[in-house]
Amino acid sequence: MSAPSEGEQAELVRSLNAARERTLAQVDALARDLDQIFEASELVSTDDEHDPEGATIAYERAQLTALLAQAREDLDALAQALIELQRTGRVRCEGCGEPIAFERLLALPTARTCIRCAPR
Repeated sequence: MSAPSEGEQAELVRSLNAARERTLAQVDALARDLDQIFEASELVSTDDEHDPEGATIAYERAQLTALLAQAREDLDALAQALIELQRTGRVRCEGCGEPIAFERLLALPTARTCIRCAPR
């Protein structure tokens, strides 16, 4: 597989930086939402486990915690990809060490594996 051209590398850097900015905004929003849930639950003694109206506070807290953890993992993957791209001109697959295709990284900026190594 040939190395991405200079133009492709520049496009990839822009794409990774844009994905990083979106993910940073997502992390901020999720962290604020989670803080609000914690603050609200401290102020009110609720027994939402028996609430027939919908999801419990515990469920919402767990869901936001999982989404926040995933967003933070995505930030790490984007940072690693940017560093490797700027250092070597490529992003290598964690599975086989081969370069991840330019097109795959444009479509999925947080990809850590090539198509061959991606979970099926």
